[in-house]
Amino acid sequence: MSRSRLISPLRTVVACAFTALLLGTAPFVRSVAAEPDKATAAASGVQLVTSAKGAVNVLSREEATQLLLGHRNRLNDGTPVTLIDLPSGQIRARLYQILTGKNPVQVRANWSRLVFSGRVRPPLEASNENEALEWLINTPNAIGYLPSAVNDKRIKVLLLVDG
Repeated sequence: MSRSRLISPLRTVVACAFTALLLGTAPFVRSVAAEPDKATAAASGVQLVTSAKGAVNVLSREEATQLLLGHRNRLNDGTPVTLIDLPSGQIRARLYQILTGKNPVQVRANWSRLVFSGRVRPPLEASNENEALEWLINTPNAIGYLPSAVNDKRIKVLLLVDG
């Protein structure tokens, strides 16, 4: 194989990896935030939630899947949404696997491609569940996920995801 044929794909791989690293979407970049108790996370379900005061009232499983994969950034009624993601951990992995059939690395790779193309912005990544809860309450039309054990009057459950 000639040298020029080898350099072009190598440059593409290096450029994509560098871009993903800069955007924080590389699968090998881990959040250093504390993870929730693994036994609790494994035992509970996951709920997709939004602010109790927000305009979003309904979320279908199909809409949730398309939002998580970056295939859309609006609901069926045209409402734009902001996605809130939890840090890497069992809750995120469980939600992605159940709704998308993909693991977090695959979902991150998908987001990296979309972000690199300039078509979308990735979800906001909270450093922990408390930060995610505050963002969900204070950001108009934000949708995120939390363990089903979280019960707060300031949020409303749009979709309950059980294995």
